[in-house]
Amino acid sequence: MAGRSPARFLAPLALVAFAVALFVIVTGANDTETESGPNRASEARPESTPQDQAKSGRTGRRRDTIKPGDTPSSIAEKTGVPLADILRLNPDLDPQALSPGQKIKLRQ
Repeated sequence: MAGRSPARFLAPLALVAFAVALFVIVTGANDTETESGPNRASEARPESTPQDQAKSGRTGRRRDTIKPGDTPSSIAEKTGVPLADILRLNPDLDPQALSPGQKIKLRQ
């Protein structure tokens, strides 16, 4: 036993200490994020919705350009224009055949 290094005994202890410290940091980061992270910031100040923007007159767009993955209902939600109005203003619009770059009417 005279030739054994103390590092041989300390290495497993250091590994266990590192694992415990990592566990504490990871679980502590999750607790902090839920208390004062991005979710808390969004609760503190309400964001304006498309309906609020439409009421205040800040959205005066009359047309929208279809992007990949858009659907009539997602466009209605994004712009604040009721789906019924979009379908009424675009009678030839086929919801199953929307193509990126296509323009649709949002307002008269």
